[in-house]
Amino acid sequence: MAKLVLIRHGQSEWNLKNLFTGWVDVNLSDQGVEEAKNAGRSLKAEGLEFDYAYTSVLKRAIKTLHFALEESDQLWIPETKTWRLNERHYGALQGQDKAEAAAKWGDEQVHIWRRSYDVLPPMQDVNAEGSIAGDRRYANLDPRTIPAGENLKVTLERVIPFYQDEIAPKLKDDKNIVIAAHGNSLRALAKYIEEISDDDILNLEMATGEPVVYTFDKDLKLTDKKILTKKAL
Repeated sequence: MAKLVLIRHGQSEWNLKNLFTGWVDVNLSDQGVEEAKNAGRSLKAEGLEFDYAYTSVLKRAIKTLHFALEESDQLWIPETKTWRLNERHYGALQGQDKAEAAAKWGDEQVHIWRRSYDVLPPMQDVNAEGSIAGDRRYANLDPRTIPAGENLKVTLERVIPFYQDEIAPKLKDDKNIVIAAHGNSLRALAKYIEEISDDDILNLEMATGEPVVYTFDKDLKLTDKKILTKKAL
């Protein structure tokens, strides 16, 4: 009975400031560090042991994975980083204060951009401040692959092929896997795994630093879901 654990990174510095983050590579806040460590303690208390770990190429997720694995005495396991697990790209909204964006475009429009399954945000200009153009971590990607803005649907379309090619075969081989990533890349995975509808996925929240444990049978049929509720910090 293979297990897959999803962990949304701990609170980031921009979560704390209420800014749209997306692909901007911001650090964990002090609270975020503690949330990540707490997640690791929960994994250890649950007796969860992993064969492989995956994360994005953004340091708030990478550090969350490392803190969690260190606290559960599993820092040594094989680890893969991929841009396909990055957060959703928020386009021209990245770096903007969420309240100021609502004042500029209206609460309803910003809510649609944030929560709609298939409505794209305003695209980010390649020359805009904060653009990832020229970022070395994406140097080997086809420029047409690099987004200027994404919704959850587009995020899912890059996350799920990676899951199908890289992660699902290991689960079928009865290997346990942990993924530390981001709210929207993990919501995309949850939508696929739990077969959540386009409408219902809008109501799914992934709490920071709170492991979600999926159990599968040999045919990769989901048999159990358990959330390891955060302990008070």
